Amino acid sequence: MKQAFYDAVTDNPIIAAIKDEKGLEKCLNSKDTSVVFVLYGDVSTIAGIVEHIKEAGKTVVVHMDLIAGLSSRVEAVDFISCYTKADGIISTRIEQIKRAKELSLSTIYRIFVIDSKVIDNLNTHIKEYADIVEILPGLMPKIIKIMASNLGVPIIAGGLISEKEDVLAALNAGAIAISTTNPNVWEM
Repeated sequence: MKQAFYDAVTDNPIIAAIKDEKGLEKCLNSKDTSVVFVLYGDVSTIAGIVEHIKEAGKTVVVHMDLIAGLSSRVEAVDFISCYTKADGIISTRIEQIKRAKELSLSTIYRIFVIDSKVIDNLNTHIKEYADIVEILPGLMPKIIKIMASNLGVPIIAGGLISEKEDVLAALNAGAIAISTTNPNVWEM
């Protein structure tokens, strides 16, 4: 993992996740966020969205699965690498994570913890390719603690985090950061 990326995430453990232009404007004006997860856009707008965020001096991570017009193939990662200034990607697809690593992008593997099988079946290759694992929903301190101690990869908690207590519970359980689309949490 690139040290600068890790430092950006851990220095300010509340990550702004943006899902529309309104969120973009709020994150650009926020002095409290240094890392932004882009959860929207399409092939014609993503470069501009990333550029605006980079101009604000922030670290940008693009969620591959949520950019309209990008396929689930590894070539989509090539597109992000070639045509944007993104620092990294988020994906639920391990092949995209592998390709991003080859291209020297920072990588976040996103998983939805819906039952114990998800935890049991985590691919052992995760450690090789994912710099960080983001688990959703982020309101599971017990699961965060188990994964943080057993996975060997830093954890970000995301999804449904809306109060200071949620942030503290996730961080105290072992997450290095939380991600949220709630601008009120960004300012905590």
